Amino acid sequence: MRRFFLVLLLLANVFAVRGFAAGLQVRVLLDVTDLATVQIAGRHSIWGWAGRLATVERGQTYQLLAGTHGIEVTCSAPPCAVQGEVGTLLSLVPAGGLVRVNGSGYRGYLRVLWRDGRLLLVNRVGLEDYLRGVLPGEVPASFPTAVLRAQAIIARTYTLSRLGSNPDYDLCSTSKCQVYLGADAETARHDRAVSETAGRVLAYDGKPISAVYHADSGGKTASAEEVWGSNVPYLKSRSDPWSLSRRWRVKTSPEQVEQALAGLGYQVGTVASIKVMERGVSGRIVEVAVNTTSGRLVLRVPKVSRFLRALGLPSTLATLSGWTFSGRGSGHGVGLSQWGARGLARKGWNYREILAYYYPHTVLTHYQLKAAR
Repeated sequence: MRRFFLVLLLLANVFAVRGFAAGLQVRVLLDVTDLATVQIAGRHSIWGWAGRLATVERGQTYQLLAGTHGIEVTCSAPPCAVQGEVGTLLSLVPAGGLVRVNGSGYRGYLRVLWRDGRLLLVNRVGLEDYLRGVLPGEVPASFPTAVLRAQAIIARTYTLSRLGSNPDYDLCSTSKCQVYLGADAETARHDRAVSETAGRVLAYDGKPISAVYHADSGGKTASAEEVWGSNVPYLKSRSDPWSLSRRWRVKTSPEQVEQALAGLGYQVGTVASIKVMERGVSGRIVEVAVNTTSGRLVLRVPKVSRFLRALGLPSTLATLSGWTFSGRGSGHGVGLSQWGARGLARKGWNYREILAYYYPHTVLTHYQLKAAR
C-alpha cells in the first residue's frame, strides 16, 4: 500500500492539474505563513480538493488567512468568486501570465495548503521555467557562459533528485535547498543557459546524482564523508585553486556554544572550552570536543557541521584559537564550487570539463521529459 501511494505521489509531480501545461512539474515551498496576498492579472481558475471551484474572467487580489480549521479567503475588490473558509487546499491557476505572491511574480500556479494552523505557499511550476528562477539566485549573470551552463545542469539534476522528498513540496526556495527568486529575477543570459542545456543532467548508476554545490570551497572542496558522514563516489575532495578563498573570522563565546548545542538537543550546563580534535582530507573540521560542567561532549560529522554552522561559521574549513574561529570559503564545500568554476572557465574550461572535474565518475546525459496524455 505504501508503495502504491508513493507511485501516486510521483505521478502527481509529472502531470499538472487538468487543463494546465503538460510536462514535469516541481513543487517549490515559497513560505510558511499566517497571511498572504495573491494577485492574478487576468483570467484564472480556482481549485480545491473537490475540483474546480470557479473560473474568474478578470484579475483579482486575494487575501489568504490561516483560519482555525482551514484557509480563509477574502478579496480586495469584491465580489469574490470564492470567499470564506474553503478547506485545507486551494489552487490559484492563471490562464496565462504570472501569479504574484506577496508582490513577487512566479510562473506556473500557486497551491496553498493549510497545515497545523499555518499556510504553506507552494509554487507548482514546470521544471525548465523553475530553473529560470533558480540560476539568477545562484550565480551572477556576469559569470562566464560555461559556469552558467554548468549551473543549469546541476540545478536541474539536483531538482530531479529531490522530487517526492516531502508529501507537500519537493524543494524550498532558500539556500537550504537552492535559491529560487521566481520570474522577476530572470535574465536573458540565465534563460539562454537553461535553454541551451535543456534536459541535460548528470547521472551515476543510471540515476540523477545528488548534485550539491556551494559558493566558495576556500581552495579545496570537501568530500561528502567529511560533511555528512556518507561515502559518495562522485562527491570527493578536489583541489580548487581558482576559488575565491574569502577569509573570515568568527568570534564566539561559551554562551553561544551552549545555545548552539541546545539547538542540537544537548543540555550541557556551563561551557568551559572547545577544542578541534580531527580534520578531514580537505582540512575541514570533522570532530570537536566541548568541555562543560556536565562532562566532555564529542561531536563528529554530521552533527559537528551543523554545530559549527549554528555558531555562524561560513564553512568548516577553519582553525580555532581560544573562542575565535578563522577560516576560508563559504558553504558546505561539497561538489561544484561556483567561484572555483568561474576561475576554471576563465582558464578556458568548458562546462563539460568543469562538471567532470567536480563530479568524477558521473555521466552527462539527457533526461527525457514526458508530456501528459
